[in-house]
Amino acid sequence: MAKYFYILFIAVLFASCSPYQKALKSEEVKFKYEVAEQMYNKGKYEKAIRLFEQIQSSYRGKPQAEKLFYMFAMSYYKTKQYYLAGYEMEKFSSQYPRSEKSEEAAFLGAKSFYYLSPVYSLDQADTYKAIDKLQNFINEYPNSQYMGEANLVMKELREKLEKKAYEIAKQYNTIMDYKAAIKSLDNFIIDFPGTKYKEDALYYKYDSSYHLAINSVQARMEERLQQAKSNYAALMKFNSETKYKKDADEKLARIETELKNFSK
Repeated sequence: MAKYFYILFIAVLFASCSPYQKALKSEEVKFKYEVAEQMYNKGKYEKAIRLFEQIQSSYRGKPQAEKLFYMFAMSYYKTKQYYLAGYEMEKFSSQYPRSEKSEEAAFLGAKSFYYLSPVYSLDQADTYKAIDKLQNFINEYPNSQYMGEANLVMKELREKLEKKAYEIAKQYNTIMDYKAAIKSLDNFIIDFPGTKYKEDALYYKYDSSYHLAINSVQARMEERLQQAKSNYAALMKFNSETKYKKDADEKLARIETELKNFSK
């Protein structure tokens, strides 16, 4: 047991005397920088961050500042602290536009906001921000080596917004607010003309117009039945073999039956 405590004591003593611990307590800025760089190179980014935070103000305007602020920003990125990474990367790219790391920093800064983008069902403020940041990068570096990845990330973000818009529009159908559903689905189709959800949107627009017509007062029913019939035609024009065909045809039969009552 005594041997165990002796080994533990030596380990604690060794740790307390490590260069990192000394650097944290030291007043020597140069020593802190050297240890911070060592920590960074070893992939110990959390430790590097603590030291960089202590000395960053002392190096502003100095020759070493460019390297320090790049490592500082990258340490945040490597530890997935994306708000701070985005801020520090943008600041680095702005302050050192001629740096060989400027393009990389601009891209990683924009990409940091991509990582902050939440699942589609949540508020998409950070998604819009990520798209703006990536578009700024694409505009500034049109021949960038990161262009392929930037476009892929941008596509993913836009698809997330597309799914969010579709689910919101569809939700009106789910809660049986059919007037709002028709309007929202119309707007969705206009806003996303090439959407992969177009068939679904056309169906739910038709379904909403059907229910609105069937449940209308007599004075509005014929007009709304005709509109529902038109929406059926739009769905069939888009895809005559739609997965919704059986249900759509059954509703059309009811529409035709109701319309015959108005022709008598």
